[in-house]
Amino acid sequence: MPTPAPRRVRATAAAMDLLRRLRAAHGPLMLHQSGGCCDGSAPMCYPAGEFIVGDRDILLGLLDLRLRTGELPDSEPNPEDLAPVWISGPQFVAWEHTQLVLDMVPGRGSGFSLESPEGYRFLSRGRVFDTDELAALTAVEVITGAAFELGDRPAPADEPQVVGEAIDACPVPGTRPGAG
Repeated sequence: MPTPAPRRVRATAAAMDLLRRLRAAHGPLMLHQSGGCCDGSAPMCYPAGEFIVGDRDILLGLLDLRLRTGELPDSEPNPEDLAPVWISGPQFVAWEHTQLVLDMVPGRGSGFSLESPEGYRFLSRGRVFDTDELAALTAVEVITGAAFELGDRPAPADEPQVVGEAIDACPVPGTRPGAG
């Protein structure tokens, strides 16, 4: 049986809780994985539409803010329940072998990102896809900003989107029983 394609983006329960609070305060959201400059390489959170997605930006996934740890969706979400996660095309080339795990930690992030005044900042963690996962991803269409504008959306995934903690998606060998 072939390996199913993994999600390109997942989030911790804490990051999803913060996203839900931000959505309650600011309305629908979007995220963009920054490639550097004044905000480093931080994931940036904006009100939906306030960051211009380029035609060649890549959609990593749609975070379904209704979901909790380990859940899979049981119905179609409303558009305001989805927070698209984008990355620039050149940055995607550097990250395409990696699953991005959106986490949050105490501290002050960039002044441009919505969570900045909350006393927390979003943080990208990564897990390198194994050989079978990479092979499965070759069959998955990469959605660009231009294709998204034309209505392309990612296919549903069988893998839960929300993990309890980052280590649940990015295990460190030898840190948990059974970890190898």
